[in-house]
Amino acid sequence: AMAAAVVAYAQGIKLANVRQGLQTFDTSYFQAPGRLNIFDELPFKVVLDYAHNPVAVRCMVYLVSRLDAEGRKICVLAAPGDRRNEDILEIAATAASGPFDHIIVRRDDALRGREPDEVPKLLRQGLLDAGFAPEKITLFIDEKEAVGAGLEMCQRGDLLLVFGDNISRCWKQIVKFQEARGNEEQNVESESTLVDTPLHYDAAVLGDASMIVDNRGVRLAREESD
Repeated sequence: AMAAAVVAYAQGIKLANVRQGLQTFDTSYFQAPGRLNIFDELPFKVVLDYAHNPVAVRCMVYLVSRLDAEGRKICVLAAPGDRRNEDILEIAATAASGPFDHIIVRRDDALRGREPDEVPKLLRQGLLDAGFAPEKITLFIDEKEAVGAGLEMCQRGDLLLVFGDNISRCWKQIVKFQEARGNEEQNVESESTLVDTPLHYDAAVLGDASMIVDNRGVRLAREESD
């Protein structure tokens, strides 16, 4: 921000406008998508960042280590396929040295010359080499599945750090998570109600006909014979 302020001032922008820009700037998704975007409207905190190199990952891990969380700290970790093996291993080692209780490894959408599962496997190996417990590592290939797993894993008071690739998709998945989970629960409840609710029929209406219940629905046996 300070570098941008200096450039703006050097280009002749009025100092009052530079001051106003600094005072109103924040790291929200709408002003700086993928740069320290924090979502606090779930029972847990989510931090989304686009860090794609060892230095950026190190900065984010340090930041999260300074943030308070009543519960666990969980990370969704990735690395671009066109980074050197040693860079990917360094990213993993940096994450392993952080405050995380569980790390989910994944790959970006674009393989950038790698095999589909090569990067997450390399990240997992880097975590293991750094002494991170194997039972605290989960491997996913797809980013959306990995982010979803991280969200589902979180409980009240936890903190989830997501290193995102498709930032707009990740952010939408995060902010819509509560709504999506609520819809799933409603669907399950509705299906359970339909299955568990007993069917009652008036004997006077049925007469001597028996009922047939199958995947086609419910009908009188005499309709079959007709």
